[in-house]
Amino acid sequence: MEMINKNDPSDHSGSRFNQDIHSKVIRAGKRTYFFDVKSTRQDELYLTITESKRRFESDGAPVFDKHKIFLYREDFEKFIESLKEIMDYIQENQPQTEDSTEEDETKGFVDIQFEDLSF
Repeated sequence: MEMINKNDPSDHSGSRFNQDIHSKVIRAGKRTYFFDVKSTRQDELYLTITESKRRFESDGAPVFDKHKIFLYREDFEKFIESLKEIMDYIQENQPQTEDSTEEDETKGFVDIQFEDLSF
């Protein structure tokens, strides 16, 4: 995960409208998620959540499909409460399976005893 602070004090343009103030990038397999804090014309901060997924055209050229959600301050509390409620529901109702995305640190190693090594 990367965090980027784009609030540059040397920028004296006077307007932060639609300027990226702060960003966090989450790479998750084929998808990348961007959490960007931006500013309105009234200098009110808001959040954009972008999902970016790379796919390839028939000629092999890469294309990025992007989906955005704009979340404004007055909706933060309701959004977080609903997200937590949904995440709790998934945790309680998802059948327990082995997480294939989690890397097993011992995978690819063989348990060998010193006595098994003969020269």
